[in-house]
Amino acid sequence: MAISLDSHIHTAMYFFLSNLSFVDICFTSTTVPKMLMNIQAQNKVMAYDRFVAICHPLRYTLIMNPQLCVLLVLMSWIIMLCISLIHILLMMQLIFSTGTEIPHFFCELAQVLKVARSDILISNIFLYVTTLLIALFPASGIIYSCSQIVSSLLRMSSTAGRYKAFSTCGSHLCVVLLFYGTSLGVYLSSAGTHSSHESSVASVMYTVVTPMLNPFIYSLRNKDVKGALRRLLSRVACGSL
Repeated sequence: MAISLDSHIHTAMYFFLSNLSFVDICFTSTTVPKMLMNIQAQNKVMAYDRFVAICHPLRYTLIMNPQLCVLLVLMSWIIMLCISLIHILLMMQLIFSTGTEIPHFFCELAQVLKVARSDILISNIFLYVTTLLIALFPASGIIYSCSQIVSSLLRMSSTAGRYKAFSTCGSHLCVVLLFYGTSLGVYLSSAGTHSSHESSVASVMYTVVTPMLNPFIYSLRNKDVKGALRRLLSRVACGSL
């Protein structure tokens, strides 16, 4: 909301940040409430933008134009929606026993497939293939971007600028590794290698911990976003008066 209503930060980076925030809200709102209810009841795209900003600063506004930003976000949404739709169609072909309980805090796909009473070979193959592809292409882009960023930073003369860029990119890379590492562990592990407790812990890392860290890394340490939030809150306060 702060980014959308503040024209001072209508740039490519903040466009991607607003999309990340929206995805985090949607993601956590489908998993965290159920987890909290179970506890109460005692019942069981950012790397490319940074690469262009650091490695090609003079061409940043030309390369990261609004059309490209919208296209990148739209492609991500369409790809994930298509994959989710295929998973749903495959799930509709499976058979489950009445009253089946999933030993997890939300209906994660890998856990749902484990309790199916029919053949899940096709579903598992599609799950493994899509997981590898979804991880492979973004991870390759992130690794390439990071290598180019490090190369550019080593050539920078300003020590303060180099430290700031290393700090931001290092935090970003840590969260990305945490997200991909735990999510791949959940979706690529076979039924016999991980217990439901271990899968739940790994799921918490990428469904709760990483969305919680994202605002601190990308927004609350950013003076532009903090300024936008202050202006938004002051506008709301003046309106309420």
